[in-house]
Amino acid sequence: MHGDLHVVDAATTQTEPDDFDAFWAETIAGVRSLPLDLTVTPHATRLTQIDVFDVSFRGFGGTPIRAWLRVPRGASGPLPGLVQFFGYGNGRGHALRDLRWASAGYAHLVVDARGQGHGDTDDDHADGGPSAGGFLTRGLRSPQEYYYRRVYADAVRAVDAIRSIELVDPTRVGAVGASQGGGIALAIAGLVPDIAVAIIQAPFLCELDRAATLSSEHPYSLLTQYFADRRSDAAIALDTLRYFDGINHARRATAPALLSTGLRDGIAPPETVLPAFTAYGGEKRVVLWPHNGHEAGGDLDEENALEFAAEHLMTGIPTRTAADSLR
Repeated sequence: MHGDLHVVDAATTQTEPDDFDAFWAETIAGVRSLPLDLTVTPHATRLTQIDVFDVSFRGFGGTPIRAWLRVPRGASGPLPGLVQFFGYGNGRGHALRDLRWASAGYAHLVVDARGQGHGDTDDDHADGGPSAGGFLTRGLRSPQEYYYRRVYADAVRAVDAIRSIELVDPTRVGAVGASQGGGIALAIAGLVPDIAVAIIQAPFLCELDRAATLSSEHPYSLLTQYFADRRSDAAIALDTLRYFDGINHARRATAPALLSTGLRDGIAPPETVLPAFTAYGGEKRVVLWPHNGHEAGGDLDEENALEFAAEHLMTGIPTRTAADSLR
């Protein structure tokens, strides 16, 4: 595996609410009480080795959530599956974005973060409160109204959706993501206790009680702006963030996990990532990139992710090389 593998013991300053588990149990029960209404529609492309499908399912509040499903062409299954969200401000993007996982033999479900750019899903829920002009501060005065309650619930529902697709083996489904997507993957690992693997690269949304102090970069700078503008609301906002902090979700996670961080990352500083690794409840590895920023290991991180996923999701499936096919 590329990069520096280390044993890390990083303390956290984050605490968890007494009703953390009850809050999330109620949230997930609420979204699962709604019909999934899953649709999987073939999407025409010029690809010859990968099939792409336009997917919709019901998320938090019944909102239709859009996603792309990519699978190896002609696959008969059952395939291992991966759920992925992208970085802050991004939705599922173009139908041809990121073909790596399908090329490696996975059913790859790439999901909109509701309301965010390059996506097709509206955030049709009224927050009812002030923000500093970004998703990170939308609805911060209440955990019930906070934006990421809806996103995390959508993410749990995405796991339900991919597991309900006949081509997918529901026992071999994991979560993968970088930055905001890494934070969401970490939340999935805590909220869906039987996922098979979690690959969490340079995760956002960790150590949120001090993230704005550790990073002056966007989007954590939105928290700084919110606290500066609404001085009397800071304590309430920080209490809300405890329900969504990757630290508290990591404590409940049991799936094998691979984390990575660039030690020069100013967007999601390692001081926010490493406490999440320490708190993580399952088998875990962390790769440190001493000279890198938010890109962490870049393509080498992706190689590590493919190796780690294969180790846990492709057991018993032989690896073929180009040389094999040419013999």
